[in-house]
Amino acid sequence: MSSVTRGGNPGEVHRASGRFSGKRLITISRRVLLQLRHDRLFLALSLLAPVIMVLFLKIFFDSMKGPGFVVSRFIVPMGAFLIHFFTYILCAIALVRERSHETLSRMFVNGFRRGEIILGFLLAYSLLATLQSLIVLVLLGWLFELSYAFEIYASIYLVIWLLAVISVALGIFLSNFAHSEAQMIPTIPLVILPSVFLSGIIVAVDKLPDWVQPISRISPLYYANNALQKLILPNGSLGDDLSSIAGLLAYGLIVLTLGSLTLKERD
Repeated sequence: MSSVTRGGNPGEVHRASGRFSGKRLITISRRVLLQLRHDRLFLALSLLAPVIMVLFLKIFFDSMKGPGFVVSRFIVPMGAFLIHFFTYILCAIALVRERSHETLSRMFVNGFRRGEIILGFLLAYSLLATLQSLIVLVLLGWLFELSYAFEIYASIYLVIWLLAVISVALGIFLSNFAHSEAQMIPTIPLVILPSVFLSGIIVAVDKLPDWVQPISRISPLYYANNALQKLILPNGSLGDDLSSIAGLLAYGLIVLTLGSLTLKERD
């Protein structure tokens, strides 16, 4: 958009960067959403990939049915993991692409502040994450015939949505240290695999070695899984584990702050 790419004189840039502007934040979000709309292949894959993976989950868990295996313990948390996985990857790669195309540099030249850029991208990609979270939860409920009450579904969606937004913020933060997509790709297994192993989805955290248990707190999936495990219990509610919800919110605030502080004007 012209408001992002058009240059200006130094005086105008200094005045524009003096205080936070919601208008500039919306400008960035609109630009990102327009770019997503025009990149139809990226958008289609972003929405289709979670559908395909949920179908694979159905095949996998159907083959695991048997005495002693409680499928409900894994279904919703694994859905949360998928959202964490896709939102992190898509946002991180997209941000690196913006940097390699020097879009971020032009934003700084035109007076956009770090906080406006971070929150603008977060708002735009959070809208995409909102759709992904809804698609995954609806498919899980349909394919696995989940029979939770509406308020439980709403609470589950809230937790998964929070995780999605935080995963976007995490992707923004870590993309600040990469200059190209090739440099960003190695962070995917380094972030995603420890997340699922340390979250408690596969093995309860208290069964891990004592020195590993504190490390699990560095993953947002740990807090999301704790909250979801309480929600899917009989008579569960969002208030059963407010500390995990608070942990998610605190994690998101910390990552956003770090993302803003580490965003560089030029590589």
